[in-house]
Amino acid sequence: MENWQKDLIDMVFDDELCEREVFSRIEDAAIALGFEHVAYGFQSPIPLSRPRVILLNNYPGSWQERYAQAGYLQIDPTVAHGRRSHAPIIWTDQVFAGAQNLWDEARAHGLKVGWAQSSLDGLGACGIITLSRSGQPLTTQELDAKQLNMRWFVQVAHIAFSRLLRCNSAIGSQALSKRELEVLKWSADGKSAQDIADILSVSKNTVDFHIKNSITKLQVTNKTAAVVHAALLGFLN
Repeated sequence: MENWQKDLIDMVFDDELCEREVFSRIEDAAIALGFEHVAYGFQSPIPLSRPRVILLNNYPGSWQERYAQAGYLQIDPTVAHGRRSHAPIIWTDQVFAGAQNLWDEARAHGLKVGWAQSSLDGLGACGIITLSRSGQPLTTQELDAKQLNMRWFVQVAHIAFSRLLRCNSAIGSQALSKRELEVLKWSADGKSAQDIADILSVSKNTVDFHIKNSITKLQVTNKTAAVVHAALLGFLN
């Protein structure tokens, strides 16, 4: 096992690392794999109506600004591919045929060769890793030699980032009590407040109290949203 692989495995089990430290190890791994740049895109499963997207990369600052200013995220074909398929995709003229301006400007900023793959975790969070460089085409021989490591890298990076970013999302919510979690779990199973009261041998008012507290702590508007939010944050596992 290579040193960069050991560092990534250690990263997954290190709860003390911050976002910058995690990304630094991702950068080191990308360089070890023969690339200059790496990008990680994270799409949170919540809120369902408009999932939050987080982008981290070491692209030139001028390209980061231009990409955001032009709204290229909305038309980037590699992002669209990653949302519907977990198969790797290589940057080609054909891939970017429908986004020619994006492709021309990316190459003008030194991003000429790229490979990307997405990963979806059990809680519905989607992550996309993109490896890129300014020269030396990605040959079949190089892919044959590195693709297993590259795909392994994608999975480990997503595990580390999704856990970190999900924890950051949960920080804004107050911790749910054991009873609040229990009530939400039964609600997720379709039980009414009276059903839950009967199951737990408490009053319906008590169940309603716990539901109301959960709604407040999770900063949502109703019981259904509280159940969904808690489930997607992994609280109901």
